[in-house]
Amino acid sequence: MKIADYVSKYDPENQFDVLINSYKQIEFSWNNKVELGEMKNKNFDAVAVTGLGGSAISADLMQNFLGGELKVPFIVNRNYSLPSFINKNSLLIVSSYSGNTEETVSVLKEALECGCQIVCISTGGKVESSALEHDLPLVKILPGYQPRYALGLSFFSLLKVLQSIDLIDNQDETVKEIIQLWKTRGKEYSSEGSRAFKIAEQIIGYIPTIYSAADVTSAAGYRFKCQFNENSKMHAFQNVIPELNHNEIIGWESYDENQYKTKVLNIIDPDYHPQVKKRFEITSELASQKGVEIINLEGTGNNLKLRLMDLIYLGDWITYYAAVLRGFDPTEIDNINTLKKRLA
Repeated sequence: MKIADYVSKYDPENQFDVLINSYKQIEFSWNNKVELGEMKNKNFDAVAVTGLGGSAISADLMQNFLGGELKVPFIVNRNYSLPSFINKNSLLIVSSYSGNTEETVSVLKEALECGCQIVCISTGGKVESSALEHDLPLVKILPGYQPRYALGLSFFSLLKVLQSIDLIDNQDETVKEIIQLWKTRGKEYSSEGSRAFKIAEQIIGYIPTIYSAADVTSAAGYRFKCQFNENSKMHAFQNVIPELNHNEIIGWESYDENQYKTKVLNIIDPDYHPQVKKRFEITSELASQKGVEIINLEGTGNNLKLRLMDLIYLGDWITYYAAVLRGFDPTEIDNINTLKKRLA
């Protein structure tokens, strides 16, 4: 079948077009007016982003994206409660696409009591209501997307907030380059026989094992794993080098494809520490000796920021194609919906 046939048969909500037009989310976020009052130039002792799922992965990605540019501790909180070290000198960014994520709403209530500085990013819901009630800065983003398909909104809104309060240097030129990159890649990956489609074909029938590098591409690896779960309805393994060389590497000693079949997807970048590069080579060699195919994925661009966003976008397309190739709707999240109903 051609791509259009898969889309018409298995993608009733047309996430295909959402992916192609993802660059427009970046354009909206970067042109969106951000009013942060007197927060500019404040000396925060820490920044915490609280959120789950697609909102939290944006913060994970920010840690990789900014690297050494952040001059204060920056953490991601995926829980019902506020980290104990957050105080009136800390900044809490409350990120919930729907505005109703129960863990995030719980943290927001606690934060209002502790007196820390708060910025909210959401389409509405309880987060917006609370922001309006307590006169908190609110960055409104576009509704109508599945949260995992709204990374261009959540990530670049978060980046805009950090820039607007002078926690980081100006990112305008980099953002322009990423917009053009995603626009170009959207045309490429939506075409017949694209790299993304071919990699998805290679993965069918296997459990992906995704390896990335700690603090450099770790968020891209975790995002890839989660997209296989939600988009493709597949289990996937994910880990980071060098940590996995101290434990998981031993698992390859007894690997038997008669028990389960996997392929390794290495996320590679030229900025890795020389020893990390060697670790990827040795780990891949050990897996290969057990008959495991190694697929190396590397972004393009003259800096890590561009290469990271290139990899993120490639992973989104691969997992989309893995869904429709397997006959699954990439939008459907029945188990998550069932869980939310049971919890309510």
